[in-house]
Amino acid sequence: MDIPRIFNITESAHRIHNPITADKLATLGAALRLERGARVLDLGSGSGEMLCTWARDHGVTGTGVDMSALFTGQAKRRAVELGVADRVTFIHGDAAGYVADQKVDVAACLGATWIGGGVAGTIALLAQSLRAGGIILVGEPFWRQLPPTDEVAKGCLAHATGDFLVLPDLLASFGRLGYDVVEMVLADQDGWDRYEAAKWLTMRRWLEENPGDEFATEVRAQLTAEPVRYATFTREYLGWGVFALMGR
Repeated sequence: MDIPRIFNITESAHRIHNPITADKLATLGAALRLERGARVLDLGSGSGEMLCTWARDHGVTGTGVDMSALFTGQAKRRAVELGVADRVTFIHGDAAGYVADQKVDVAACLGATWIGGGVAGTIALLAQSLRAGGIILVGEPFWRQLPPTDEVAKGCLAHATGDFLVLPDLLASFGRLGYDVVEMVLADQDGWDRYEAAKWLTMRRWLEENPGDEFATEVRAQLTAEPVRYATFTREYLGWGVFALMGR
């Protein structure tokens, strides 16, 4: 079980696999007023930066589940590096359908809502692991401005304009699902630049080190196209945020 190889290559140097920065991740942890010993479940935990830094800074315990063997290994090493390996566990596995065997205080999925077939399904999945009065965290894109055509949306790597909502509509949709929005931390353009532009150097270094790899043609094509695509489409149209929800 693993994610497509292109992601393991392009994001191999990332600690955070979405446009939120380390500072904003710390802001989110502080904003949630986490208590020492709180249990956190992170589905699609990537390289484990959220769980590891929150365990260090707030004394939480937690479990992360991710399909990438590479990222899961990085998460385990990060836990050792930060001295929290006794408080966090990382599982290489499919987060879709994963339910914790003990109720948690915070159930999160930041940027991988495909595990539940979309936002509503992922919230329903997270709710199965959540204690009464706990907090759900969902990381999700939204349109900063609505693309004028589906072709522009595809330039943002969406399938169509209808894939995402503008921010007010996204916030309203949580209410229709029966949840209060109790916090949010939004990525900014610097965060997007760090997430996207960091891939380019990683790809270039990979190409230099793997010139004969059968995958080199695809990586070269992506490196050639991505800076202009990103600046033309994603940077202008797409936002991203983490939204904290509590059931009504």
